[in-house]
Parts: sequence; structure tokens; C-alpha cells
Amino acid sequence: MSDLNTAFEAATANAMNLEERPDNQTLLKLYGLYKQGAAGDNTEPKPGFTDFVASAKWNAWNQNKGMAQDDAKQQYIALIESLS
Repeated sequence: MSDLNTAFEAATANAMNLEERPDNQTLLKLYGLYKQGAAGDNTEPKPGFTDFVASAKWNAWNQNKGMAQDDAKQQYIALIESLS
């Protein structure tokens, strides 16, 4: 396993142990970067407009469309480190 993947997994574990819960915008950014790093571009159908949470998550992930998975992983790691 590469060093980046190891650091990404460690950051994911650290995200569950942050001292303070990040605000909703930061949580959505984390979600979008995590999904882009883990799965790549969003190919899921957009949820209905009445499902606000699912729509917000879908949009957060979709904003990273075209970003390389390694770049998303690096940004996710950096954001988790800045919150720790």
C-alpha cells in the first residue's frame, strides 16, 4: 500500500476523533473530498430536491468532479490535519 493511501486511511480514522465537531460546510467539504479520493468522480444519480441532506452530500462530492483521486486524498489529509 502506498504512503498516500496509508495517510488517507489514518486521516479517515482521525476524523472520527476530532476534539470539536466541524461546522456543516467543513463536514460537506470533508465528505466530498473523501468520496472523490475513495471512489473517484460522482456517477450516482442526483437525489430528489426534497432530500436536503442527500442533495447537499451529492453536491459536495460532485464539486470535485475531475479532480484526481490522489489530489483529493491529499486535500482531505491536509484538512483533517488542520482540524486536529
